[in-house]
Amino acid sequence: MSKDGGRALIVIDVQNDFCPGGALEVADGDAVLPVANELLGDADRFDVRVLTQDWHPVDHMSFAVNNPGHEPYSVIEAPYGPQVLWPTHCVQGSPGAAFHPDMATDRADMIVRKGFRPSVDSYSAFFENDQVTPTGLDGYLRARGVESLVMVGLATDFCVRWSAVDGAKLGYDVTVAIDGCRAIDLDGSLDQAMTEMASAGVTVTG
Repeated sequence: MSKDGGRALIVIDVQNDFCPGGALEVADGDAVLPVANELLGDADRFDVRVLTQDWHPVDHMSFAVNNPGHEPYSVIEAPYGPQVLWPTHCVQGSPGAAFHPDMATDRADMIVRKGFRPSVDSYSAFFENDQVTPTGLDGYLRARGVESLVMVGLATDFCVRWSAVDGAKLGYDVTVAIDGCRAIDLDGSLDQAMTEMASAGVTVTG
């Protein structure tokens, strides 16, 4: 099974609400699709192919509408630290939560849904934002013999960043293919993300 110790592709949150016209649109977000689909189709390179999916209940604490007096993109102090308040997005079962229709979802081995607990957000593919509650992805990858990860998706400065840094902390060799990512860039968050990923030992290519 193993290729170079086992390699997994993680495609992060390529969902309608993060693409043009979506509730939390990432500029040029659908431009990640050609890269993501090419990698999803490369069965010789990857032993495991995983998709992550934001999957929020309508009463999720990270939605600005659920925090009276606060505007979207403002920051509150959650029990686990600073939390950006977002426009309502990726509500469970909604069209916006669905994967982009042009993504080759049939090539994936696993889908990881995150952010479904009302009281804690989840950027990372590995942990909720409390950095304690696991998504189960680490256990799955280790059971499959995976040692290295390639990541693409949305958004570079939030869910890709947190996933890459957590993956490196867990001991994986992590590469972010930056041509398959797009950013929100909220108050300098993209530069911060690139610095943090580099400090964590994440390789950025493309």
